[in-house]
Amino acid sequence: MSISPEPFPVRHNPEAKRFEVESGPYLAVLEYRQVGDTILFIHTGVPPELEGQGIGSRLARAGLEYARAQEKKVVPLCWFVRGFIERHPEYGDLLKNKGD
Repeated sequence: MSISPEPFPVRHNPEAKRFEVESGPYLAVLEYRQVGDTILFIHTGVPPELEGQGIGSRLARAGLEYARAQEKKVVPLCWFVRGFIERHPEYGDLLKNKGD
């Protein structure tokens, strides 16, 4: 039995401070900045040619899983990541509270 590779693998590019999905000539990204123990998710960009395939969600999940593995809190400045967390409450514990 052969296992097909995961469609649209997410790559972490720490030099560029982003998570990436590349498909042909198109590049989707989740950009972030790290400030102390906090990761700020700044922008999710998915080219129109790649929309509707769950790529933005894959990027958000990869970024949040990275934050969890690094024991960082997150601030979702990007509307897409904020909405993703609202739809997936299992990531709510990562949110940085005002008192943190």
